[in-house]
Parts: sequence; structure tokens; C-alpha cells
Amino acid sequence: MSIWTRISEALAALTSGESLAEVFDKLRAPPERSVAFAIAVIALGAKMAKADGLVTRDEVTAFREVFHIPKEEEANAARVFNMARQDVAGFELYAERINRMFGEERGAVCDLMEGLFHIAMADGEYHPGEDDFLHRVAEIFGMGEREFRALRTRFVPDAEPDPYEVLGITPEATPEEARAAWRALVRETHPDRMMARGVPEEAVKLAEKRLIAVNRAWEEISQSAA
Repeated sequence: MSIWTRISEALAALTSGESLAEVFDKLRAPPERSVAFAIAVIALGAKMAKADGLVTRDEVTAFREVFHIPKEEEANAARVFNMARQDVAGFELYAERINRMFGEERGAVCDLMEGLFHIAMADGEYHPGEDDFLHRVAEIFGMGEREFRALRTRFVPDAEPDPYEVLGITPEATPEEARAAWRALVRETHPDRMMARGVPEEAVKLAEKRLIAVNRAWEEISQSAA
């Protein structure tokens, strides 16, 4: 059974009048985390699409870049997107339920934020409304300012990325501390680790951009220290 079929079944289990936010309380068990993760990215992405007042073809296409969606399953993915856009519940309620669902699994929250940044940048622009949206979601997820900046630095090309921010460390960090931060990020980016914390196999490609960015940052720091 595909993840998109399981998503359709999860939505069908909602009773009449229930918000899509309720699904995150129903999918808290580890076996269903991958379903919840996919719904979370699409649902928050749909809410974010309203932040800049426009849903572009690029943003819709971005979902297909984050997830491998077979042609025959596009209707199930679209159903989540449309339910979230039409839901009267605000994005903050979604974020609170998602944060509660993942609990102490902070790696999954970071993975989810990366998916949202990817969608935000799909049209090549980073709208102030999208920044406000993502900053507020990060706050609800308990993400610190430095961690949020590190994520934004990897996705938003508004300036040359600061390698220290990419690795989530300060310029005062020793070469040993920088190496440790780099290794930890590479370790957390391994597809097996990502799937273990609930990222569906269809979305593991999210790791590609992270790995490129952290390796480039480490190379720059290590060369400057040589």
C-alpha cells in the first residue's frame, strides 16, 4: 500500500466537520509517522502558500520535488493541499499539533522545516510573508534563532552563506567543534536515520541540499583554518 493511499485513508477517518489538524493526534504512533510527516509538509505548505497571497505553479511543482508523487496518486496529495487551504483552522494550530506529535524527535521537525523552505523558494523568491510564517512555525516547534538562521542560510540566497551559520556554530568555535558539528549533521542526514524518525522514503531527497551545504561549509572552515 502506497503512502498516498494511506494518506487518503487517514483523511477518510476524520469525522464530518473535523479539522485537518485533528489528523496529527491520530497518527502519533511511529509506524504512521511517515504518513503524518507527508501530510504535515503538504498542509503547512498550503497554509504558507496563502502567506504571499498567491499559489504559483512553481509552488505546486515543488511538492513533486519534495515527494515522489506518481501520476495516479496526485489526487490524494491535492486533496490534502485543498483541505488545508479551505480549513478555517489557522496554521499555528497545525504547527502546535505537529510539534506535539513529534515530541522529542527534533530531527523530524528540522526535516519538515527544510521541506517548507524548499517550497517557499520554489518560485525563486522569498516573500516577507513566508519569512514571518516560517519564523512563527519554527518558534512553535521550539527551534532557536540560530538553528532557524542556519536553515534559512542554506535555502535563501540573499547573501553568501556564512559557513558557521550553516553548521549552527559560532565563529569562535574551535576546528574540533566545527568538525564535530559537521559530522553530526552528516550523520543526521543519512537516509536510514531520516526514515527512522518518520521521513517517508519519497521525501528523503530533502537531504541532498542539506548535505551539499554542510559539506561546502565544512570545506570552507577547514581551509581557512589550515
